[in-house]
Amino acid sequence: MPTYNKLVRDKIPQVIAATGATFRTMVLSEVDYHRELNRKLHEELEEFLAAKSPQESLEEMADMLEVIRALATMHGATWEQLESIRAAKADKRGGFEERVYLIDADDPA
Repeated sequence: MPTYNKLVRDKIPQVIAATGATFRTMVLSEVDYHRELNRKLHEELEEFLAAKSPQESLEEMADMLEVIRALATMHGATWEQLESIRAAKADKRGGFEERVYLIDADDPA
């Protein structure tokens, strides 16, 4: 039996059970859940960076968004609150659409 020891989506146990395989799961404490969400975000980022097609990239971005939603909840925020923070930062500092690459800047002091 392969060992995974990782956070999985909520319906994965049902998917595994439907195949007839046996498995073991546990519910994580808040501290462990937070640690594993951070680990899962790193995992999904690595998968995104290794993606070989635009569709695969989009799938991995969707996975990252799902983890980010869970992290926002963990930090006491809704998706709407997170989006509001993102939008305010974009209004104040801009987004990344213009592909600006800063080479250097003098210290004004």
